[in-house]
Amino acid sequence: MRFVFVMDPVSTVIVDEDTSFALMLEAQARGHRVDHCLPSDVGLRGQQVIARVRQATMRDDTDAPIALSDAEDIDLTDVDAVFIRKDPPFTDAYLWLTLVLDHLEGSTLVVNSPRGLREANEKLYAHHFPDIVPPTIMTSHRDEILRFVGEVGGKAVIKPIDGHGGEGVFLLSGGDTNLNGLIEAVTRLGRRNAIVQALIPEIYDEGDKRILLVEGELLGVVGRVPSPGDLRSNVHVGGSAAPAKLSDADRKIIETIAPRLVADGLFFVGLDVIGGKLIEVNVTSPTLIQQMSRLTGENLAAPVIDRLEEKAARYRA
Repeated sequence: MRFVFVMDPVSTVIVDEDTSFALMLEAQARGHRVDHCLPSDVGLRGQQVIARVRQATMRDDTDAPIALSDAEDIDLTDVDAVFIRKDPPFTDAYLWLTLVLDHLEGSTLVVNSPRGLREANEKLYAHHFPDIVPPTIMTSHRDEILRFVGEVGGKAVIKPIDGHGGEGVFLLSGGDTNLNGLIEAVTRLGRRNAIVQALIPEIYDEGDKRILLVEGELLGVVGRVPSPGDLRSNVHVGGSAAPAKLSDADRKIIETIAPRLVADGLFFVGLDVIGGKLIEVNVTSPTLIQQMSRLTGENLAAPVIDRLEEKAARYRA
């Protein structure tokens, strides 16, 4: 088969951490052709979706994990699948990419679904399921945020709707002299909405869990433990991966959200869970497959490519 990965420049890849690299390496090991392109390499010629791609060769080389061949302009209806792996944030350019790739519907499999990516803001999508999320508001108004902090016991977490990797996440504590300043910073003096959630105290003792799903089914789970003195458990900002097991509450979350994920064409998804509550739904470029594989002793990229092969074959049939 031939797969095109639409992602960031290969210079950003970290050989022992990057999930895209693990998926591309697994596809290569099976004899598939793997191409790389940037979002800006995807365009339209009439209704024809074209892309300037470069064949990728993966190797276990810290300095140059992916080597690219010369550029080739192709029609994306001639490939078996397009895998969107562009890291957040979801910018205007990301939106345009999804609108262009919509034209492949019915001819070439695109995962995650461009329409699904537009629908599933990573901070807001979880709130289609109020029974499995912590108390949360979205607002730009300082008075409403202050009132909410008081209602949930004096501690809450504020974060920008378009944030990623732990960026812009702060603890709000009643009585903190920085409280108003933090609210003003994240809401940009009330000009931008923010997500504010009740603090789940388990974050300090247990960290959070990243649960990876493929077509709504469990792939694996890994714990993330914050570094000392930090609220955030993201590996990108110093959190560490740790073994984890699913609780009954975690299983309920999967059962609740899986049908909607499948209906929205969200093939590869990461759920962030704290204390049995769903915090975020990662759909743009879910990570941690390498860390999860090392902890379990299994190559978890393999079942993802298994399902991609099966889905691409069905799509072509």
